[in-house]
Amino acid sequence: MGYSKILCAVDFSPTAREALRAASKLAVDNNAELTLVHVWQPPMYSFGPEAPFPGSVLQDLISDAEKSLDAWVAEAKQLGAKRVKGEFMTGVAWDQVVEALRRDNAYDLVVVGTHGRTGLKHVVLGSVAEKIVRHAPCAVLVVRSR
Repeated sequence: MGYSKILCAVDFSPTAREALRAASKLAVDNNAELTLVHVWQPPMYSFGPEAPFPGSVLQDLISDAEKSLDAWVAEAKQLGAKRVKGEFMTGVAWDQVVEALRRDNAYDLVVVGTHGRTGLKHVVLGSVAEKIVRHAPCAVLVVRSR
């Protein structure tokens, strides 16, 4: 089965790097477009009962994430993918990834890494990969690092 448009969700973890490698190889092998998506979720805490998280700190966090995404796009190109772009989103990771897939039905594959958590850690932390598998409107490749 060939792919023409691939989305790869990245959170800049070692597991996401494995997903990036797999997605880049598939993009090369299929001459497919590759979109790297990073979803930034704003922190849920503040510095006091009524003091919001300082805006300058938030902007620095966002800027750092955008620079990281640009570096990952460059890495995908170094791995041989020809048509690569990055997309920075804000919100709940699995929901934003699935929404991006629904907005553009040309995506025929999404690649996502998993940390492989089980038991209590899985229950407490949830699984972005699992939710994407359950809700994605296209094929999903889940990459687990060794």
